[in-house]
Amino acid sequence: MVDKSSEKPFALNDNNNASLIRTYIQDDESLVELCEKLAKSDVIAIDTEFVRTRTLYPKLGLLQVNNGEYLALIDPIAIDDLSPFWDLLSNGDICKVLHACSEDLEVFLTAAPSSGRKGKPVNLIDSQIMMSFLGHGLSMGYAAMVNHYTGIELDKSESRTDWTKRPLTERQLTYAEADVEYLFQIFPRILAELEVAGWLTAAKQETQYLVERKFTPIDETQFYRNVKMSWRLGSRQLNLLQHLALWRYEQAKKRDLPLGFVAKDTTILALAKYNPDNVGVMAKIEGIDVLDVKHKGNAMLYVLKQANKVAEKDHPSKINRLDEYPGYKQIFKQVKTFMADIAQESGLTIESLASKKQINQFLTQHFKLKAEGSEGVVDILQGWRFELFGEKLQKLAQDKF
Repeated sequence: MVDKSSEKPFALNDNNNASLIRTYIQDDESLVELCEKLAKSDVIAIDTEFVRTRTLYPKLGLLQVNNGEYLALIDPIAIDDLSPFWDLLSNGDICKVLHACSEDLEVFLTAAPSSGRKGKPVNLIDSQIMMSFLGHGLSMGYAAMVNHYTGIELDKSESRTDWTKRPLTERQLTYAEADVEYLFQIFPRILAELEVAGWLTAAKQETQYLVERKFTPIDETQFYRNVKMSWRLGSRQLNLLQHLALWRYEQAKKRDLPLGFVAKDTTILALAKYNPDNVGVMAKIEGIDVLDVKHKGNAMLYVLKQANKVAEKDHPSKINRLDEYPGYKQIFKQVKTFMADIAQESGLTIESLASKKQINQFLTQHFKLKAEGSEGVVDILQGWRFELFGEKLQKLAQDKF
C-alpha cells in the first residue's frame, strides 16, 4: 500500500515482522484502498483507542488493524467516512480478533452510523475470553497475554493519554501498533490450544453473548433499578425515581455527559424519597447535591410534578431483594460449591463458569422475584453452560431449595 501522508507517520519496529506493510491512514481514499485489501483476509486483529472521561459516549481516537500483511493505524478524526471499516466488521467471511472487547463494542455501537447493522461485528472472537477457557481467569490483560506467549514486556504507559489530540506522538503510535501486532502473531497459538482443549465453540458463544448484550437496545424505563439503594423505596417513590432516572439519561444523551454530571444518584434518590414541591425544600434534603439543585432544581421539580400525575396502578412494583430471601446465603453457598465441583471437573475457573451476578440472576428467576413477564434470559442456562451443567443445576435447585 502507498502511504499518502507527506511524512513517515511512525517508526518501523525492528522485529520478526519486518515484512509487514505499515501505514497511517488519514484520508478516505486510502481507507478504501486498505479495506479492499483487508477484505481478502482470513483473520484481522483489531483494537481501538478512545477517550471517555467527561462524556456519556466514548470518543474514538484511533483504529488499529493487522492482517499479517498490512498493519494500519486509521485516524477516525481525519477521515470523513469510516463505512469501509464498518463493512469489514460486518463481513462474516473474516474472523475478527480483539482482546477484552467490551469497551471496543461500545465504541463501534456509538461511532458507527445508527442506521442498519453497521458497527455490529460478525464472526468476532475475544482473545481474553479465549484465555479464560485456557485457565487464565476472566481478566487477563493484553500485556500479560503477550508476555505469557512471547516473554516480551510491553510498555503500557500511553494507555491513559488523550487519543483525540493531534498530532499523535511517535510513542503513542508505536504503543498503538503493538496492540494489534502481537495479537495477530499469537492468535494462532491461542486458537490451537483452545481447539485441543475442546473449548473453541464455547469461546465463540461467549463472545457472541457479549456482542448481543452490547447491541441489544436498552430499556431506558428500567434505569431506576440501577440507582444505588433504590430497593429501599416504596412503589410510589419508585415511580418518581423512574421518571427522574429517565429524565437524567435523556439529558445525558442530549448533552453527551456522564449521568453523574447531570444529577448524582444520591440527588435523584432523595428527591424520589421526599418528593419536595419547591427548590427551597429541595436544597435542605440530606443527600442532595447543592450544585444539582442550583443548576437543575427547577427542571427536576417539573419531572416530579409530571410523575405525580401517574396513576397508582401504573407505579413500578417494589423491588424484591434477593439477599433478603429466606436462606439466601446458604443457598448461594450451595450453588458456589456446585460450581466449584464443575470447575474442577472441567478445568475452568469458577468465575468463568458463573459470576456472582449470573448466579444471582439464576436464583432471582428460580424464586420468581421479578415481576411476571420480566424474567428474561438466564445466562447460565444457555449454550455451553447448559450443556455442561444446566440440567444438574436445575435439579439441585428443585431438590434443595
